[in-house]
This record gives sequence, structure tokens and C-alpha cells, in this order.
Amino acid sequence: MAELAASLRHEVDRYSPGEKLPPSRKLVERFGVSPVTVSRAVAALAAEGLVVTRPGSGAYRAPAPAGARAKGDTSWQEVSLSAEPTLGGAEPVPRSVDDAGILATLSSPPPGTIAFNGGYLHAGMQPERALSTALARAGRRPSAWERPPVEGVPELRGWFAREIGGAEGVLDASDVLVTAGGQSALTAALRALAPPGAPVLVESPTYPGMLAAARASGVRPLPVPMDRDGVRPELLEEALRSSGARVFVCQPLFQNPTGRVLGAERRRAVLEIARAAGAFVLEDDFARHLAHADLPSLPPPLAAEDEHGTVVHVRSLTKATSPNLRVGALAARGPVMRRLRAIQVVDSFFVPRPLQEAALELVGSPAWGRHLRAVAAGLAGRRRDMVAALLHDLPSLTPPEPPRGGLHLWLRLPEAADEQALVVSALRAGVAVAPGRPYFPAEPPAPHLRLSFGGTTGPPEIDEGVRRLRAALTECGLA
Repeated sequence: MAELAASLRHEVDRYSPGEKLPPSRKLVERFGVSPVTVSRAVAALAAEGLVVTRPGSGAYRAPAPAGARAKGDTSWQEVSLSAEPTLGGAEPVPRSVDDAGILATLSSPPPGTIAFNGGYLHAGMQPERALSTALARAGRRPSAWERPPVEGVPELRGWFAREIGGAEGVLDASDVLVTAGGQSALTAALRALAPPGAPVLVESPTYPGMLAAARASGVRPLPVPMDRDGVRPELLEEALRSSGARVFVCQPLFQNPTGRVLGAERRRAVLEIARAAGAFVLEDDFARHLAHADLPSLPPPLAAEDEHGTVVHVRSLTKATSPNLRVGALAARGPVMRRLRAIQVVDSFFVPRPLQEAALELVGSPAWGRHLRAVAAGLAGRRRDMVAALLHDLPSLTPPEPPRGGLHLWLRLPEAADEQALVVSALRAGVAVAPGRPYFPAEPPAPHLRLSFGGTTGPPEIDEGVRRLRAALTECGLA
């Protein structure tokens, strides 16, 4: 019902005050829902004052309130918002924020659309019962509503330190700062490590949310190409030397969007190259808990092999649990931790203690291990189902080496493909996909699509979604 109400809420703006909306029968046919669902959605809009219903006649857009104030002229804001200050006579520091790449995976598609564009686990794989139990237990703790330390609850910091640093104890609780999820951690780290106007090296392609956070912070993301084994060390070394950058952002494990894992022989090279250049490695380990059941073993985080404080590590519980459990961590050693903590204190004070206590309850319960095993099996099965569906319906687009971790596949399209036209065509066909362009910090070498299997219900939905995608490709002359 909520999805239908959201769709109708957008449509109401197309009608003039007093104009009649489509009859319920038309809405039932169009959205493929029951009459009861339509009735509830219309009632929700009526409660908001957006529509009025007339028994026996239908629903109408509500008239403008009597005496409503006329909207003022806000065009002056375009001038103010476009002003870009310069630093010491250098190039202007951009102030715009481009959220298109993030919204491509956060926006809810219309009802009846198969979502291959998501960035989270399907609700059926989220540990809802375990989360509810953890939250209830956390709320009963005597200290649940006390203000937490700004760095985070000590026990939770200690858990993150062991998870990130490994059994050898490379890190302890004092090296960890609890954050409001991974995106918040990335934003804080970029602000701490690079001044406005500075270059920051990133993998190409890479996570659009990091690119958006970098640009919003006024830093300039510069690409370093990858191959099947991750970032190419010789190009990283050259980019650090030529750009003067002092930060390299990477996802060594199940990289988003490619799914690649940084090769064993390159891990040490990346750390040595960064240290020689006096640069930080910002390691976004977002998919640590998204390994598939058929993966033989996981490499440790780069932070666990770092001897000199080169790595600033980002970890989050959100991807493996629920979009609403926004609890993550930054791990770092040396003076940089003081700066990270200062930025978080200034921005948000601290992460709410009940949420931290709930996270601690969750990861300390037997349900946590069972949940991770279920996620590993569920993702492996969905990945196999999507690869099989692509081999059957779109063999030319099937990736040669599907990843054994993460939530998605990265498909290279024919050179002549128009990504945006294909995305629109796919949505008309009833499947939402993410275009590849937002994943590149500069001009992309080829058009791509990212397909998420992690947010699907399973084989029937995956098969149908791929069939709909094939219809869209055919409409665009690409299949």
C-alpha cells in the first residue's frame, strides 16, 4: 500500500485542483493491485489533504487552501548556490552535490517492477527477528539511554577491533571510532584526509556514493584503472607521483561494482607504494560479511597487514543486516584518529547508544553466525540463478568470472548502447537496473549495467527480470 500511495502522491501534482483522478478500476489494472489496496492508498492521500473523495463519484485533487500564501520568488538561490570560492587563487572548489548515482540504487521502483537496482539484501534475508530481539534486549540495559562516549561504546569498539585487526591484535578499541554506517564513515574520512581542492585517487569504476561524498567535500576524485586482479599497482604509483594525491580509496574485497578481489601479490604492493608516497589508503571493506557460500576463504583486511598506520579502514554492519541498522566503524592508528573523532563530534556528536547496544547484542548472539551462513548460502544461490538466466537469455552479456561475494553483477554492454535509453526502456518493461556511468570518475571506457541479485526473492523473480531486460535490449536494438 505504501508503494502505491507514493506513486499516486507524485501523480497528484499532474492534476489541477478539483480535477478528477482515474477511477479505482483503472488503478487496479494499471498497478496490478487489489481494490482494497487502492482504497487504502487513496484514503492515505485524503488524510494528508492531497485528495478529497466524493461517495459515488471518485477522488479529486484537493483544492488549494483558502487564503494560502503565494509562493515567493526563489530564483535568487541559483546565484547564491552556484558561487564557488577559490582557495589561494587556485581553481574554484565545487559546491554542487550530485546524488544521481546514489538515488539509482536507493529509489523504490513503481509497484510491479522487479528491482535489479538495489544495494541491500532482500527483506527475506535480513535478520528481522534477531534484530527485534537485539533491540528489545538493548532497550532493557540499565545504561541504554545514557549518553555514550563520543568514540562509541567500548565493547562495540573492541568487537570491531578484533574483526578488523584479526587474532594477532593489530588493533585495539582505542583505534576504533563507531560511526553511523559506512557512508558516514567514508564522508568523515575524506574530510579528515584531504583538504578542499585536493586530488584523491579512486578505483575506476568505483562506488558512486564515495564519488558523491568526495565531490561534496570539495576534493577531486581521479581514476586509477583496474584489471581482473584489482587496481594496477604501476598505475597507482604513477598517479600518486603525477597528481600529488595523498589519499587512495579502494575496496579490495568484492569491489563495487566489478566484484573483483585485490590479488594477493598486489596487496603488499599497494601498501608499500602508498607509504613511499606518504599517502593514506582508505579501505572500504563494505562486503566483508557478503561472501558467498562457495568461496573457499577470505583474505584479511589490508588494515590487518598494515604496520605503519597507512590504512584507514571502513567497516559497516548495514549491508549484511538492514538498511536501518546504520552502525559502522572507522579504524586507524596515529594522529589521524584524533582528526576523525573531531570531525564526527562536530558533525553529529555520537551514534545513538540504543543503536550501538542493539548492534552489540546482535553480533554477540548465536543468531549472528547463523544469519551470516544463511546470507552466504542465499547470495550464492541467487548469483548462480542470475548467471544461469543470463546465459539462457543474454549470453553475450554474461560476465566471464562472476564474483563469489557481494550483491551484484557488472555487465559490459555493446559499444553502441545508450545506457540511459536502456534504463528507461527496462523500466517500461518492468525491471529497474542501474546504469554504469555514475560509477566512473571520468569518461567510461564502455557502457555498462549493474544488476543486483541480492535484493531479489529468488529464481522466479530473477528469471522474469532477465526476460524483461532482454525485451528492453531488443527494443533498443541491442539483442
